[in-house]
Amino acid sequence: MKKLFIIIPLLLLVAGGIAGYSVYRYVRMPYDGPTKRIYISRGTSEDRIYSILADSLGGDFAGHVMKIWDYKKGDPAKACGSFVISPGETAMGVASRLRSGSQNPVRVVLAGHRTFDELVGQLSSQLDFTPEEFTAVCDSILPTKGFNTNTYPAAILPDTYEFYWNVSPQKALERLLGYRYDFWNETRRAKAGKLGLTPVEVATLASIVEEETAQTNERPTVARLYLNRLARGMKLQADPTVKYAVGDPTLRRILNKHLQTPSPYNTYLVAGLPPGPIRVPEKSTLDAVLNAPEHNYLYMCAKEDFSGTHNFARDLATHNANARRYQAALNRLNIK
Repeated sequence: MKKLFIIIPLLLLVAGGIAGYSVYRYVRMPYDGPTKRIYISRGTSEDRIYSILADSLGGDFAGHVMKIWDYKKGDPAKACGSFVISPGETAMGVASRLRSGSQNPVRVVLAGHRTFDELVGQLSSQLDFTPEEFTAVCDSILPTKGFNTNTYPAAILPDTYEFYWNVSPQKALERLLGYRYDFWNETRRAKAGKLGLTPVEVATLASIVEEETAQTNERPTVARLYLNRLARGMKLQADPTVKYAVGDPTLRRILNKHLQTPSPYNTYLVAGLPPGPIRVPEKSTLDAVLNAPEHNYLYMCAKEDFSGTHNFARDLATHNANARRYQAALNRLNIK
């Protein structure tokens, strides 16, 4: 009888220990794989959440996470977003983050867009909404901020941003517009005013400058050249605007037939700036326009060595000589 009094408590202690270890194993089980980022869209079912976890973190760990998440009455509606899971993070920790929706921001890069649609495509490819959803929000909000479809490319600045992956299209646009507002501070607006330009017009000129030269060190010089032409009431006669009017940015040789293309963007036919940017300009090019150094150049022509740089001229005779050399180089290479 005495032995029973000793054995029974020992058995209970062992059973309690086993139960405690099992709970500990479920709660404190660490993730031992490489760092992974998982993505869970809105409306994802519980079964699908398990599959996403299992595919990235392994079925055993995913099962532990989901058991804890179920025990804590996790809601699939809150377990959406992008979550970075690091080595050593426990099943309890992951389950708690899913339950509270405590996600990690994603780094969103916007750069190198010729069109606004390209920008929208790149943005939506990095966040949990479609291009159509974001475009619809733009069409609803941007006109109330003074933009039209021609000037949409001036509304968003290419840069690197941080967003939560499941941010709504409206919140994303509001953030981007806020960043643009911060960029166009009082100092920059004053510089634009001295040039006789609005921020949108600065963006329009900057877009032409970017299409004119890929050489960043040339852009301030090119910007001042066009500012000089505007100040003198001369047509810009910018080849990139002709390519835009024709609809072919790859044209290597601008012919007379191209120069006659009827379009408000063809600055060989229309005086002043076109109705909006011909690409989405970078911040550095906006500043190149605002801080363009003074000079007297009125003409430019690509160099005949095809280096991507330009010969600049103050008078038409010099420009024509530069142009003849370039045309001769094109002829030698049979570039039509």
